[in-house]
Amino acid sequence: MMQTMHENAEQERHVPVLPVETLAALDPRAGGRYLDGTLGMGGHASAVLSSASDIELCGLDRDEDALNFARQRLAPFGPRAHLFHCRYSDFADALGELGWSKVDGALLDIGVSSFQLDEAGRGFSFYGDGPLDMRMDQSSGQPSAWHWVNRESFDRLKDCIATLGEEPQAGRIARTIVDARQKDPIDTTAQLAALVERAYPAAWRAKARRHPATRTFQALRMAVNDELGELQRFLDQILAYLPIGGRLAVITFHSLEDRMVKQAMRHWAEGCRCARHIPRCVCGHQPEVRILHKKPVQAGPDELAVNPRASSAKLRAVEKIAEASGS
Repeated sequence: MMQTMHENAEQERHVPVLPVETLAALDPRAGGRYLDGTLGMGGHASAVLSSASDIELCGLDRDEDALNFARQRLAPFGPRAHLFHCRYSDFADALGELGWSKVDGALLDIGVSSFQLDEAGRGFSFYGDGPLDMRMDQSSGQPSAWHWVNRESFDRLKDCIATLGEEPQAGRIARTIVDARQKDPIDTTAQLAALVERAYPAAWRAKARRHPATRTFQALRMAVNDELGELQRFLDQILAYLPIGGRLAVITFHSLEDRMVKQAMRHWAEGCRCARHIPRCVCGHQPEVRILHKKPVQAGPDELAVNPRASSAKLRAVEKIAEASGS
């Protein structure tokens, strides 16, 4: 009973990002089949399933806690919601189990969910003290953030924080971490956050609009979960699973992820791919998609007033217009 009350409270707290805009981008059709690769608490999935009484949805999440919450939220849709515990880059396996060769639309909402950030025991945030974990799938056996902080070399740690966190103080932070761990292991989020704050120059701390540890925690989370690799593997496969008229919508929260999505969609949308010095097209390549928005869709003031975490969200979407030409 207590667990059910907790699940209901979590569902009420979770607010999906860009819900109206995402549904408009997917434009769900009656009788359609849809893929939600990052199910989370099921907010977007619920909206898709509610748009027509015969829509089916394949929902994936590698976080078992999130999957359990989503299962409760989507229970009213019965057998129309097919849920799988797996990475979204493994969507083809899930579709294969269902006997689906195509989906009419696919959605990714990339980022950490509200309940992951708010649960100190998951180690995603420095606002509550907890173990240095950060794994989205705690049953995966993959190294946690503790391993990165206490075992990786100075160079790898610095590169991770600089590249994935886009942190200008990466060198100072990595050196402070390496020096500290030689005395005692760094076991908790509070310990790590304090070290990062100490590494920041006083002038930078005074001007910082966010906690100094924000970028470092983001970088470690992305490294632990191989988030860029996961996204690339998905983008390499998904277009083949969309029929003509099928749509893909991707919400990102990080500039590197947004850049990957933008470049992939532009690549799919371009025609001739011949070298510039060739006067006439010989490749015969035709655009495979139509980009639905010239610029990424972002949250407006009304949404930001109730969901500040939507401030960095960017939605990009395409509609498939042709099969790959083979060039």
